[in-house]
Amino acid sequence: MKTQVLAVALGAVVAFAGAAGAHGPSRLKTEQTVVLDATPAEVWEVIGKFDDMSWHPAVASTEMMPEGAPADVPDESTRVLTLNADGAPTITEQLMAIDNEKMSYKYMITEVDTAVLPVTNYSSTLQVSDKDGKAEVLWKGGFYRGFPNNDPPAELNDDAAIAGVNGIYEAGLNALVERFGTVE
Repeated sequence: MKTQVLAVALGAVVAFAGAAGAHGPSRLKTEQTVVLDATPAEVWEVIGKFDDMSWHPAVASTEMMPEGAPADVPDESTRVLTLNADGAPTITEQLMAIDNEKMSYKYMITEVDTAVLPVTNYSSTLQVSDKDGKAEVLWKGGFYRGFPNNDPPAELNDDAAIAGVNGIYEAGLNALVERFGTVE
């Protein structure tokens, strides 16, 4: 009897130890900032409109859904970004919060092909702050890799997810640097 109990206990320990090592992905985070040679109000005027991503070089067009929907109502404002890429892929995003006084908005991706951006459960904040009279832009996001299970393929792993989001942020912030210049 003791041998059977010991065997069952040992089997349970081995099973739980294997399960503990087989957890899914962890939430990833990234953020980038730049200080621009412009006032916060000037920069917010360009990037603070949820229905206008024309300042970002990867975005060919922004469309609110349904047509005519408001661009500033959290949980109701949904935009579809058509990208400047082969096949004109799209990313659908929903506004979660907006504060024009604090020059900030939060949004989440509700639909994207992981071949376009290898992430799931993505949410992000775009914010402009005053730094000695100049605009500091912060773009940060949290997300999971595109493959929700263990042993993801290289194009859907943590590194690919971080690289994809960082690429979007870099391209957008670099476009703002080209437009406004930076503070050294």
